[in-house]
Amino acid sequence: MRINKYFSIINPFDAHALEEALRLKERYGFKVVALSMGPPGAEMTLRKALALGADDVVLLSDRAFGGADTLATSMVLTSAIRMLAETDELAMVICGKQTIDGDTAQVGPGIATRLKCAQLTSVDRIESVDVEHKRIRVRCKFEERYEVLDSSLPAMIAVLREINRPRYPSVPMRLMSLDARVKTWDNGVLKLSENVIGLKGSATSVRRIFSPDRPPGQILDGESIADPDEAARMLLEKLVGRNVISTQ
Repeated sequence: MRINKYFSIINPFDAHALEEALRLKERYGFKVVALSMGPPGAEMTLRKALALGADDVVLLSDRAFGGADTLATSMVLTSAIRMLAETDELAMVICGKQTIDGDTAQVGPGIATRLKCAQLTSVDRIESVDVEHKRIRVRCKFEERYEVLDSSLPAMIAVLREINRPRYPSVPMRLMSLDARVKTWDNGVLKLSENVIGLKGSATSVRRIFSPDRPPGQILDGESIADPDEAARMLLEKLVGRNVISTQ
C-alpha cells in the first residue's frame, strides 16, 4: 500500500489480491480479513476493503514498526496472521506480487517462510480449491511458459494483475464502511521483540535513491534511410558498439 500526506491507495497488485479473495469467499464461503501495516492514515484504505466486501480489517500501526524493511515487515504481518488463525482456521494468505514502490516481491514469500506453508507466486489463475481435502490448484505465469501447480492448504498466493478485474464498491457498502470499526493492533498486542521489528529488525536499509546514468538515445529515421538493409546494418553497428549484443 502506498501512503502520502493527503490520501492513500490500495497497491494495484493488492487490489487484485483482494478481489480474488472476495471471489473465493463468494464461491467457497471463506471469511476475508484484510491486513495492512502502516501509519494511522492507512485506515482509509482498509475502509475501502470493507466497502468492497471484506468481512474484517486490521491495521497494524505502531511507531516501533517504522522503518521496517521486507524482513521486519513480514515478521509483523506473520505475527498478526497467527493471531487471527487462533480464532479462525487459516486457509490461505493472498497478496499482490509486489508493491509499486519497492518492487521487491519479498514480503509474501517472507510470510510463507515464517508460517512454514507453501508459497505459490506469479499466479494468474486459481484453477480449483478442494476445501474438504485442503488442496488448491493454480496456474503460474512466467516469461516463456505457464505452470500448473497443485498444493496443500494453507498456502501463500502472490497474484498477478491478469488474474481478475477488481470490482467497484456499491453506494450502500461505501456508506457502511465509513461507520465501520477498524481494528488497530500495536506492538502491545503482538508482543514482538523490538529486535525483530522496525529499524532494529531490518537486515537492509536504503542508503541512496538515484536514477542510473544512461547514454543518450539516438533515433534512426527510417524515412531518411531508403534501404532497409542499410538501416539494419546501422542499427547492428550501434548495438555492437555499445555492447548490447555480441558478435561472438
